[in-house]
Amino acid sequence: MAGDSGAVDSTYGGEAGPDQAPARVGRRGLTIRLRMTITYGAAVFLTGAVLVYTAYSLFRWRLSHMNSDVVLAPGCSVNGHVVQSKYCMAARDQNILSQIDKPLIFVLLISAVVAVLIGYFLAGRFLAPINKITRTARRVASRPDRALHARIDMEGPQDDELVNLAQTFDGMLDRLDHAFEGQRRFVGNASHELRTPLAINRTLLEVTLMDPDASEQTRQLCHTLLATNERSERMIEGLLLLARADNEPTNREDIDLAEVAYRSVTQCEMEAAERHVAIRTSLQPAVVSGDGILIERIAMNLIQNALRHNIGAGGWVDVLSYDRSNDVPGHGLLVVANTGPEVPPYAVETLFEPFKRGSQPSGASPARDPKDKGVGLGLSIVRSVVRAHGGRVAAEPRPGGGLIVRVWLPVRV
Repeated sequence: MAGDSGAVDSTYGGEAGPDQAPARVGRRGLTIRLRMTITYGAAVFLTGAVLVYTAYSLFRWRLSHMNSDVVLAPGCSVNGHVVQSKYCMAARDQNILSQIDKPLIFVLLISAVVAVLIGYFLAGRFLAPINKITRTARRVASRPDRALHARIDMEGPQDDELVNLAQTFDGMLDRLDHAFEGQRRFVGNASHELRTPLAINRTLLEVTLMDPDASEQTRQLCHTLLATNERSERMIEGLLLLARADNEPTNREDIDLAEVAYRSVTQCEMEAAERHVAIRTSLQPAVVSGDGILIERIAMNLIQNALRHNIGAGGWVDVLSYDRSNDVPGHGLLVVANTGPEVPPYAVETLFEPFKRGSQPSGASPARDPKDKGVGLGLSIVRSVVRAHGGRVAAEPRPGGGLIVRVWLPVRV
């Protein structure tokens, strides 16, 4: 049963067909390489032409006004006539160059700025298809179960590099879409095909047990087969839930971790009493966004796992929730800790793998605990559900034995 929250340690918070995409016929036109070459070549040519023309114009203008305002060197003018000596000619040219060098530098700077702006504009035009591919890829990556229908559908020349890249990407999405659709059909078919024979077996065994003429040996065999059948049903339910948990929830709602944890604790009180394990709670309201059924499955699996891997009489399970997590901002935190056998640090990560089970306490018999109804999928389901919700899950050995599992889920925005 739930214990006093004051006894809880507050440190816990701190993939045409499925094999090939239909080929698209490209329209006639220039490839991206030719367009970039021609465009950038034209830009360089125009910029250089403007610069050369400006320099030519300045020189021509300067020479046409040479006699009016050119300052000659001393001794280069006799009775108003310019002396045509090498020294005087060089001095005149130097004087002309000194008057047009600043306008040329100014025109050069303007040409550089214009060239950069033209290059930036052209680069944006040429990179627009790549940005479209990137946006589609990000959308599919963030919601693979809902955005696999998205396609780039880029049109252009058949040999265009970017068009080929976009068509290849669309072909990959076609394959992934078929693969996900096949997985969904498999889950639906398996749900029916695997449950039906087990349900029939259970009914036949229960009818046999109701037969007053059945021998004791037959009854004992039926009880054994019922337990095996029940375990198979739980395993199938767990595998189907694991397959569902890998997909991002389609219908998100506001879920209070405290309420979810309280309901899970209430459902586990009878099992805790049978095992003589105390459940202690410290639950703060923490509203997160997600699928209510799957989030409740997280809390239920963690608490059941903590109960079934406890040390027995005198053990305890702590269940805590926090509205904010200091180490992962923007997330609510659910913590489940328990006493139990010591878990080596190197073995913690393997606990989240399907069908992996914790080790027995020191000196305990390797035989299965008759009260343990688990099939080794609990923590695997927890990790898949948490990842599908965009959260995190981590576990660490608890000093003195047992495990501390922390689950971070995105809070409501």
